[in-house]
Amino acid sequence: MTKRISEQQAEKIARAHGCVRCGEYSYKRVKVTPATMAATEEFQESWHVMLRCGVCGVESELGLDDEGDVLYAH
Repeated sequence: MTKRISEQQAEKIARAHGCVRCGEYSYKRVKVTPATMAATEEFQESWHVMLRCGVCGVESELGLDDEGDVLYAH
């Protein structure tokens, strides 16, 4: 059994992921929240991250699992 990453680690991983539109790594806003029960059951998601790009302004979402792997980005 693996240990779940911390909220701070989840934010660091999210900031290291390029914007889905322009590919930049500069974000105006990063919000990390625990995954909902439904997302945990369906995707094995531990952390849900909302990102707002500081360059192009697009809002995107990331799902992270217990180990910090990106499950989806859109």
